[in-house]
Amino acid sequence: MALRIKLTSVFVADQARALRFYTDILGFVKKTEVALPNGDKWLTVAAADGPDDLELLLEPNSHPAARAYQQAIYGDGIPAAQLHADDLSAEHERLVKLGVVFRTPPTEIPGASIAVFDDTCGNFILLVQPHPGGKDY
Repeated sequence: MALRIKLTSVFVADQARALRFYTDILGFVKKTEVALPNGDKWLTVAAADGPDDLELLLEPNSHPAARAYQQAIYGDGIPAAQLHADDLSAEHERLVKLGVVFRTPPTEIPGASIAVFDDTCGNFILLVQPHPGGKDY
């Protein structure tokens, strides 16, 4: 049996706002929402048309180390996650119309087009469209 990725996460400052952004703006669907004893939630989303067993955990940054890490990489402009788009230009245009703020507009790099946006929850997200025969970043 081979290992595979089932779940990955991004720290978020506000889970309710993150859920709205990742579902209403990005188009993901809520997969799991379980209340935890400390008041946080186990809250996951998945691509509406993607693999059913691959989820993104919207993990609260309530632990001081998580908050410090999130703030440090955000302050340095480092994306916390990467999403792929079939048509980056169209996706950029759609997201801008919905009020998404891009740190980096669509930009060509060897083998791909990229853009970076702010998820309103304390993260920059890298959006990638690999070119045919190009590197799958």
